[in-house]
Amino acid sequence: MRIDKLGAAVWTTVVIIGCVMLSIVVIWPILFTLSSAVSPGRSAAALSPIPFANGFTLDNFSKLFTQTLYPQWFLNSFIIAACTCIGTLVIASLSAYVFSRFSFTFKGSLLTSMIVLQIFPSFVGMIAVYVILMRIGALDTLWGLVLVYLAGNLPYSIWLVKSYLDTIPHGLDEAARLDGASHLRTFATIIMPIAKPILIFLAVTTFAAPWMDFIFPKLVLRSPEMQTLALGLVSFVSQKNSDFTAFAAGAIIVAIPFMIFFLATQKSLITSLSTGALKE
Repeated sequence: MRIDKLGAAVWTTVVIIGCVMLSIVVIWPILFTLSSAVSPGRSAAALSPIPFANGFTLDNFSKLFTQTLYPQWFLNSFIIAACTCIGTLVIASLSAYVFSRFSFTFKGSLLTSMIVLQIFPSFVGMIAVYVILMRIGALDTLWGLVLVYLAGNLPYSIWLVKSYLDTIPHGLDEAARLDGASHLRTFATIIMPIAKPILIFLAVTTFAAPWMDFIFPKLVLRSPEMQTLALGLVSFVSQKNSDFTAFAAGAIIVAIPFMIFFLATQKSLITSLSTGALKE
C-alpha cells in the first residue's frame, strides 16, 4: 500500500515538473518579446535572456507611429482581412446553400474539383496568380490581394458550410416554402441563423489568416505604403536594418486586437466547435 502511494506521489511530482517546464517553454518567448518591446536599444544580441532586465521605455512604440509607416500597414492589413472575411462569408454561404439544397448538372463534379484544388499547395500557382493580376492591373493593390485570398479560401469554406447545412432538416425549407417564403428569404431568415456557429468559426479563421501571411503580400504588393504588417515588420529585421525592439513592439500591438476579438467571441467560437447540428 505504501509502495502504491509512493509511486503515485512520484508520478504526480513528475507530471507537475513536466507541466511547469512546458509552461516555461511556452510563456518565455512571449515574455521575451514583451520585454524586448519595452527595452532600450535596437539589437537583439544586446538583450538579456532574463525578461525585463534591460530597463523600461516606450520609445519603441512611439517610433512605430512617428517614424515608420506602421499605422498605414495596420490599416492595410485590416482592410484586407475585413474584405476577405466578408467576401468569404457571403460567397461561401450562398454557394453552400445552393450545393446543399439544389440538384443541378455537374454538381458532383464541381464539388470534387474544389476538393482537388485544396490538395495542391498555394505556392504552386504563384506564377499564374502573378500573371493574372498583372493582366487585370491588380498588382500592388489591396483588392488584388483580397482576390487571391478569396480564391484560396472559397473551396474549403464552401465544403465546410455545405457539410453543416446538410445536417439541417430539409423540412424547415419546405415549411417556409409553404408559407410563401422565397429561397432567398428562407436562406437569410431560417437557414443562416441556424448555421451561425459555423459562420462564426469561418469568420474568425478567414479574418485572422491574412494578418501574418507573408508569401502572397510579397508577391502582389510593391510600394512601401501598400505593404501589410507582415512585410513591414520583417523590414525591421532585414539585412539592411536590425531593429529588433521595434519589431517586438509591432508584434505586441498586432496581438492586442486578436486578444480582444478572441475574448469577445470566445463563447460563440467554442459553441461553433462543440455544438452538434440538428438531425432529421
